[in-house]
Amino acid sequence: MPKPPDPNAKRAPEAASRAGDAISSQALVALFAHVEAPAELLSAFADGVAGLHDELGSLGTYLQSAVRSGDWLAYGRAMRQLIDKYVRHVPLETTAAGDTDAERLRDLLRHTLAALPCKDDALVEERVVLAAAFRSWTPGRDLSALTSRLADLCHRIGLHTQDAEEQITLLVSLFDLLLENVSELLEEKSWLHGQILQVRSLLAGPLDRTVLETTRAGLREVLYRQTLLKHGIDESRTAMRSMMGTFVERLDGMVDETCEYQDRLSGHASRIRQSRSIAEFNGVLDAVLEDTGRIQARAIRARDDLVAARLELEESERRMRQLEQKLRDASGLIREDELTGCLNRRGFDEAFEREAPTACLDRPLCLALVDLDDFGQLNAVHGHLGGDAALRHFVEITRLTLRDRDALGRFGGEEFVILMPATPLPHAMAALARLRTVLAHRPVLHDDKRITMTFSAGIAMRRAGETFESLLKRADLAMYSAKRDGKDRIMAAPA
Repeated sequence: MPKPPDPNAKRAPEAASRAGDAISSQALVALFAHVEAPAELLSAFADGVAGLHDELGSLGTYLQSAVRSGDWLAYGRAMRQLIDKYVRHVPLETTAAGDTDAERLRDLLRHTLAALPCKDDALVEERVVLAAAFRSWTPGRDLSALTSRLADLCHRIGLHTQDAEEQITLLVSLFDLLLENVSELLEEKSWLHGQILQVRSLLAGPLDRTVLETTRAGLREVLYRQTLLKHGIDESRTAMRSMMGTFVERLDGMVDETCEYQDRLSGHASRIRQSRSIAEFNGVLDAVLEDTGRIQARAIRARDDLVAARLELEESERRMRQLEQKLRDASGLIREDELTGCLNRRGFDEAFEREAPTACLDRPLCLALVDLDDFGQLNAVHGHLGGDAALRHFVEITRLTLRDRDALGRFGGEEFVILMPATPLPHAMAALARLRTVLAHRPVLHDDKRITMTFSAGIAMRRAGETFESLLKRADLAMYSAKRDGKDRIMAAPA
């Protein structure tokens, strides 16, 4: 309880005692200077409340009366009434930005939990429960329990994801093994080799969504064309079988007619032996000539039919060979990248196989691995259509800048490979530098916006007997060195 007011103590500042007046800052300083004498504070508070309207003003008058009479128990009861009736719990204020950031983070975390891919029922249930807990969380509440549960869920999902990735890897390897076995069973010139090699080369690299969709679209178009061609081959084979059947039937007819002719000749011979006059002999001779003429006409007709059948058979065989060649050609179309028109992995491998045997000291073979810089950011800013336009533009500029005999291939995404036959390493470096300059001065225009591209490249000159994989790896290491040194650079691999 506060001690009774000192009758000699100085009253609260005059500004504070006037009911209804706002107390000044100087008066507050003077008032709280007497904190050791709480009676003055309580009296000033009573005066302030008495200046309010309605029920609060009446309560302030009661407090003033309690101060004047020194009844601090009554003052305390009145304060309790005031607190119970008018004072509410107000949460501690935080900055609006802090609350907004915390709530935004909460919502993002909740949506992330909901979007986590998982097929395990227990993990799905825990994910839903934890997302609901984060939804009901408010800034200022303890997060330790939720943090622990979230860490445990992330760990379990990580283990589950690792198992799923291992299963995908096993399935991919199993599919590749199946394709390899099918390829071994096919004839060497089978048109299916093209599709199988394309899919196997795709499985060997990173499974990029864009590459998968592009390859699928290309294979679908090729398979459609091959279906039409195969239908033509089937029709030709059916016609050939029908023609051979007709030929066999005619041969059977000729055999039957020949046997009948032999029988008739035997009868004529018997009649000749039994002839008693010239007239009878002439009659038999006329019959022999008639039968001979008839069989001769049939033989001529059969010969003509056989000649026509042979010509038709040769024409069908020629048409079948043409259709089969078109099938192989259609399969060969997937040697090209569907998006850019340059070589794909299979086409580039074939180009290397053609050039490698002729490479020597006098005709060095160089390979450049080119990676477009910050292509992911380019896609994010200009969209996938802008990215596709940039890739096609790079291929166009490269073809215009380099020689016709240089081979350009796309190995996926924004990564390209250039094969330069009969080119020493310094000349290859100069050619790539020229390409970089031309590309910088010729941006691509997409949606009325200029897209300027740079690239990092590594160049390696083939060693004697070096495999394609080894050469590509050395160029790849040089390219990553260019990336680490700041991009937009060309690095040469050690000879």
